[in-house]
Amino acid sequence: MAVTIRSAEALKRMREAGRKLEIVHEELRDFLRPGLSTREVDQRCLDLIRKLGAEPNFLAYRGFPASVCVSIDQEVVHGIPSPTRYLEEGQIVSLDTGLIWQGYHADAARTWGIGKISDEAGQLIEATQQAFFAGIRQARAHQHLYDISAAIESYATDHGCQVVEGLSGHGIGRHLHEYPTVPNVGQKGRGMILEAGMTFAVEPTLALGRGEVETDETDGWTVRTLDQSPAAHYENTILITEGEAELLTCTKGE
Repeated sequence: MAVTIRSAEALKRMREAGRKLEIVHEELRDFLRPGLSTREVDQRCLDLIRKLGAEPNFLAYRGFPASVCVSIDQEVVHGIPSPTRYLEEGQIVSLDTGLIWQGYHADAARTWGIGKISDEAGQLIEATQQAFFAGIRQARAHQHLYDISAAIESYATDHGCQVVEGLSGHGIGRHLHEYPTVPNVGQKGRGMILEAGMTFAVEPTLALGRGEVETDETDGWTVRTLDQSPAAHYENTILITEGEAELLTCTKGE
């Protein structure tokens, strides 16, 4: 299966989609506080996306009932917002959301602490973010796809974290999920050769425990660590170039 090389017009739209998603994440970061329901987070996200003239790409995607995944502590991904679940001091919260702008998608995730969090939780959030940046230093034309994966895995292991099993990044463009899968583990020098103009969502998910997970049998979405260890998620939409990858969704200062 071939990977789409984006045209100049497609990249113009993806850059604008990414810029809008930056704004959404910045606003959500400032909105989070103890006592807020996760449904309120979802409503704020939806309002922001539509205020920016875009549409949420998570809402109703494969039946998902919200515009943002709100995953708390041991929940790794796909947490469903609820009007009766409230954010609490000391929790860590992963927000994964995306939008569509003029036919093109952007996708990004961040993990934040609610109030004062433990040193371990803070180190996990930092390691997950830096594993992403270790990965994208390998994301350039003529490198192998799994060079990204190997760098993420190596950084995680070196910093006392475990890559969560079974979760990966993906191609992105006209559709939210496109070929290829971008694993968070892999062998350097393997996988397809990257070309300028390819666009991916790269998204490490790390845990402080073993990294084994299960999906909630009741809601069919929420993925949790089996050992109840905290997990973090960090994601950006990126563009492969001849030099350093271009980050299409990275907020200021990151």
